[in-house]
Amino acid sequence: MTQAPAAPRATRRRHDREIVALAVPAFGALVAEPLFVMADSAIIGHLGTAQLAGLGIASALLTTAVSVFVFLAYATTAAVARRIGAGDLQAAIRQGVDGIWLALLLGATVIAVVLPSAPALVDLFGASDTAAPYAVTYLRISALGIPAMLVVLASTGVLRGLQDTRTPLYVAIAGFVANAALNAGLVYGADLGIAGSAWGTVIAQWGMAAAYLTVVVRGARRHGASLRPDTKGIRASAQAGAPLLVRTLSLRAILMIATAVAARLGDADVAAHQIILSLWSLLAFALDAIAIAGQAIIGRYLGANDTQGAREASRRMVEWGIATGVVLGLLVIVSRSLFLPLFTSDSVVKDAALPALLVVALAQPICGIVYVLDGVLMGAGDGPYLARAMLVTLAAFTPVALLVPTLGGSLTAVWGAMTLMMAVRMLTLWLRARSGRWMVTGATR
Repeated sequence: MTQAPAAPRATRRRHDREIVALAVPAFGALVAEPLFVMADSAIIGHLGTAQLAGLGIASALLTTAVSVFVFLAYATTAAVARRIGAGDLQAAIRQGVDGIWLALLLGATVIAVVLPSAPALVDLFGASDTAAPYAVTYLRISALGIPAMLVVLASTGVLRGLQDTRTPLYVAIAGFVANAALNAGLVYGADLGIAGSAWGTVIAQWGMAAAYLTVVVRGARRHGASLRPDTKGIRASAQAGAPLLVRTLSLRAILMIATAVAARLGDADVAAHQIILSLWSLLAFALDAIAIAGQAIIGRYLGANDTQGAREASRRMVEWGIATGVVLGLLVIVSRSLFLPLFTSDSVVKDAALPALLVVALAQPICGIVYVLDGVLMGAGDGPYLARAMLVTLAAFTPVALLVPTLGGSLTAVWGAMTLMMAVRMLTLWLRARSGRWMVTGATR
C-alpha cells in the first residue's frame, strides 16, 4: 500500500462500522447461495442414486455457466459506487439498469447454447447411462432460470454499489425458503421427480429476480432514471466486465488443474481434495464478504475524489483481512479432526486430508490479504490489471502443480501449490496497491 500516516482512532472506528455494516449481510447472502444446491441434493437424494448423480453433474455445469458471469455483480458494484460518491444517484441507477439488460442478453444467449447441447455437455462430464437422462432433464429445465440468476448478480451489484447489502440478504433467505418448499412440493407432492426440483429452483430464481427488479425499478422511477435498454451503456458494462471475465476464467482454470492433479494421485486423494475444496470455499465466503465491502466503499471514495479516504479505508480493510485470516486459520487447526468425520469415515481419506488442512490453515492470512486487495482494486475499476495479474498467477501455478505427480508429491503438495498461487496473487495485488496507480478518481474511470 502507498505509505500514509496511521488514521486517527475515530477514523478507524468509522471505517470499521462501514465494513461491518456491509460485510456481515454480504456474508449471509453468500452463504445462502450454496444452500440452494444443498436443498436440492437433500430432496433428490431420497429419489435414488442415479437421480442424485444426475443432479451433481447438472449442478456443476450450471454453476460453471453462471459463475463465469460474476463480473455482472463486481463491475456493476464499482461503477454504481463511483457515481454514488460523485453525488449522481440518477446516473448510478442508470448504470445498474444497463448491467441488468446485459445480464438478460447474456442469459438468453446461454439458454440458446445449453438447451440443444445439454446431452453433449452431460456426456462430456462422463455421466453414466443411468444418470445421464436425469442430468439432461435437470439441466434443460434449470437453464430457463439462468437469465434470472444473471439478473440477480447484476441487481446485487447495483444494491452493493448503493451501499445496501441487507436487501440481497433478505432476498437470498426468502429465495432459499421458497426453493426448499417448492422442491419438496413438486418432487413429492406433485410426483414430478427430478423435473419438479428443477422447476422449483427456476420458479424461486425468477421470484428473486422479480424482487430485485421491483427494488431497482422503484429506485429508477423515484430518481428519474430511464429503464429502456441503452446500447452504449450496455456496451460499456460489457467492456468493464470483460477483464473480470478473464480473471474469473483464469481462477476457474487453476481450480480445475488442482482437481485434475489430485485425481491423478488416487481415489482417496481426490476424495480428500473435494472435502478440502468445500472448506476452502466456505472460508472464502467470510473473506469475500470483506472484499465486497471494499468494492462498495472504495468505489464511493474514488467517485467523491477522496483518495485519502480510499487509502485509509483500504489499509483498514487489509488489517481486517489479515485478522480474519488468522482467526479462520486457527479454527481450521483446532477443528480439523472434528471436521473430517462429517464427510468421511475412510481413514485413508482422513490421513490424506489432515496434513493438507494444516497447509490450508496456514494460508488463510495470505488469503485474507488477497481477497481484500482484490475487492479494493475491483472497487477502483482496475479490471485490466486484475486480468493480467491472474494470468501471471495461472502461468506460475500450472507448472508447479503439474510437477506434483511427477515428483511423487502428495495431496499436501497440491495444496502447497495452491498456497503458492495465493502468494503470487498477494504479491501482484500488493505491488499494484502500493503503486497508487489504481486510485483514479471521478464518476467514471
